[in-house]
Amino acid sequence: MDLNLNLLFLVAALSLPFLLLVGRARRCRGTPPLLPPGSLGLPLLGETLRLVAAYKSEDPEPFVDERLMRYGTVFMTHVFGEATVFSADPETNRFVLQNEGKLFECSYPDSIANLLGRHSLLLTKGAMHKRMHSLTMSFANSSILKDRLLADIDRLIRLNMDSWHDKIFLMEEAKKITFELTMKQLMSVEPGEWTESIRKEYVLVIEGFFTLPIPFFSSTYRRAIRARTKVAEALGAVVRERRKEVEARNDMLGSLLTATAGDDGHGLSDDEVVDFMVALLVAGYETTSTIMTLAVKFLTESPSALSQLKEEHEKIRARKDWNHGLEWTDYKSMPFTQCVINETLRVANIIAGVFRRTTTDVNIKGYTIPKGWKVFTSFRAVHLDPLHFEDARTFDPWRWQRDTVTTTTALANVFMPFGGGPRLCPGYELARVIISVFLHHFVTSFSWVPAENDKLIFFPTTRMQKRYPIYVTRRNDATRDVAEGDEW
Repeated sequence: MDLNLNLLFLVAALSLPFLLLVGRARRCRGTPPLLPPGSLGLPLLGETLRLVAAYKSEDPEPFVDERLMRYGTVFMTHVFGEATVFSADPETNRFVLQNEGKLFECSYPDSIANLLGRHSLLLTKGAMHKRMHSLTMSFANSSILKDRLLADIDRLIRLNMDSWHDKIFLMEEAKKITFELTMKQLMSVEPGEWTESIRKEYVLVIEGFFTLPIPFFSSTYRRAIRARTKVAEALGAVVRERRKEVEARNDMLGSLLTATAGDDGHGLSDDEVVDFMVALLVAGYETTSTIMTLAVKFLTESPSALSQLKEEHEKIRARKDWNHGLEWTDYKSMPFTQCVINETLRVANIIAGVFRRTTTDVNIKGYTIPKGWKVFTSFRAVHLDPLHFEDARTFDPWRWQRDTVTTTTALANVFMPFGGGPRLCPGYELARVIISVFLHHFVTSFSWVPAENDKLIFFPTTRMQKRYPIYVTRRNDATRDVAEGDEW
């Protein structure tokens, strides 16, 4: 109820800027611009309510699919109070992402901007974004993962799984894992009561992302703002304590405290550091954990894929002392696991696409997108297009082993689960390592069955409606099939 009311207020509040933009686009100065085909929907409301209703179904792209059939891969609509051009065309998507800072700029709803903070990596622009993006990538590259992070990833995943028994909510457990890993990477903090208290506040912060950013109208947004304040105060206290230390620690916070905010050589303020960490915690907490959960769901529904994945990981386990953690060579010997991860990202990536705003009139595919309009690059619509992937709505990890996929030079333009251009997700390889290690320990340690029917939904974010409840049994306690060659 709160969401629908928020949407009504949101579109009404933003309708005037929208009408001005449409008026600007249609003013005749010589030949009027040729806008992309589409419909702006109802007065004031546009097509927002239709979009929300569509994505509450189990169909991953109902809103886009309907319009692709009618208008083609680039079309205009009016959602969340703004004229928006949707693109399900891979060439257009790549063009938009590559021209970040030139023809387009990052643009997100005020609710997200307020809750993440204006200094977050998602919202910074220009030289500041380039500097901070580079800093983030330096803490998630192959060398760092191999030499420092892999051991913590392996240890914390096993530590969490040690407490699993009987019925668990896999999505909730996966989020605990990713949050603790992110806290460790950012601030060298081990899991405990303090990290769990911060995580519970984060749940409230994320719930406020798609609400009207006016506390008076939205109780969800009020709770989110209060939670964000608590998180900022807690992280701010850590920042102040760390500034007192003589030597900087070798973690993300240590690098932030010694980083410069600009060419003047000035360091980052406490507020800038806190905003940066708030956003990174959201990214690490929400996205990777969802892919971990969905990978298990899809494998459960595909026994042949699960069997092949188990075989791959049991070979790794057979050559290791169980008390010895995974090593980089083990991670690199998981080719089918990478196929499973790719396919999970393709079928149900939590990042359906990204918003950009035009900084000038832009010509694309013979159409003109007026200055100030939103553009939504829909990655998921491309991933689910049968023109690019055969039988696209089916989970088929073997497609990544077939030559038609793995050798095509166009794959980089078609498969973009981590975005692209200057805002390519800096933690993409870290996410793959975490998911791989998680799947290794999960399939070699447990047998499981779904506890009840659950369904995948796609609004406001991709997730399992009931957090994917399952019954787990430790495999060394369960009856094993001797034909599999298991001795434990």
